[in-house]
Amino acid sequence: MRKYIAEFIGTLLLTFIACGVASFTGGYQGFLGVVGIALIFGLTVTAMAYSIGNISGCHINPAVSLGIFISGKMSLIDFCGYIVAQLLGGIAAGFAMFGLSKTFNQEIIEQYGSYGYDLLSFGTNGYGEASPFLEVNMWGALIIEIILTFVFVITVIGVTSKEAYSKVAGVVIGLALTTVHLFGIPFTGTSVNPARSFGPAIVKGITGDVTALGQVWVFIAGPCIGAIIAAVTYMLLTAPKAVIAENKEILQEDRIEDRVKDEKEDNLKDVKKDIAQNEKRECIQDIKKDNTKNTVQDKDIKINGKEEIIQDIMNDLKNDVTQNKKEDTI
Repeated sequence: MRKYIAEFIGTLLLTFIACGVASFTGGYQGFLGVVGIALIFGLTVTAMAYSIGNISGCHINPAVSLGIFISGKMSLIDFCGYIVAQLLGGIAAGFAMFGLSKTFNQEIIEQYGSYGYDLLSFGTNGYGEASPFLEVNMWGALIIEIILTFVFVITVIGVTSKEAYSKVAGVVIGLALTTVHLFGIPFTGTSVNPARSFGPAIVKGITGDVTALGQVWVFIAGPCIGAIIAAVTYMLLTAPKAVIAENKEILQEDRIEDRVKDEKEDNLKDVKKDIAQNEKRECIQDIKKDNTKNTVQDKDIKINGKEEIIQDIMNDLKNDVTQNKKEDTI
């Protein structure tokens, strides 16, 4: 649940801050201009990436979630949860901008409106007469959104696919979003994010201007198509490497298993050899002990035999002395 809440908050802040700046500063004709608005989008995404990236991955964009889902890095349940959270975040941001606009001085809004600045556009996207500058038609807007979303999503998938890029991923993604906005703002205002377009379009429709709401399908379909193409392209480009890496891993595992088997066999042989040597030593020691005991016993027997002989001799001598004494007495 925390990751869905993080996606809701991240999408809300991105839409509220970036679209709010694009709207309340007079659009691309205002004092920030195209470069300023593009930087606001990029910097906001970068800030969110390092804020909630460790919680949800900081998609804050249904097109990004779609690309990651197709590339196999996201479950269906999480994908659905992310989409709902992101759309709700975009809608909440739209109403937040609408509520904030009610605190503005209406005379200033009308004054700037007379100069051609729409301070209440809420950052909506459009084509034809609703196009910010070049008045690109529907097909042109669709193609531009497909291309720009392709560039953005394939960047996100690529830079988040390796752990080594994790420290710079937020910066790279922010720069990529800034780049596509620099190109796309004069054509459509740049969406590449259905949630960022959907929320402001609904609020703009509530105010009575349904143009953006009628055109919003282009800014949903275009980014989704671009995300699908980006995911498939990345998978095709990296598939051979993945297969090679997998085969190398299998070979390495087989080699490790063979090495372990060889080591086990060698260890078993060594153990058997040690056991045999120990048994041999024990047998030799037992034999030596037995020989030592036998030798001692033999010595004891010999000594005992000598003592008996000496005792017999002593007895004979005693008998001879006694016999001599008797003869002398007689």
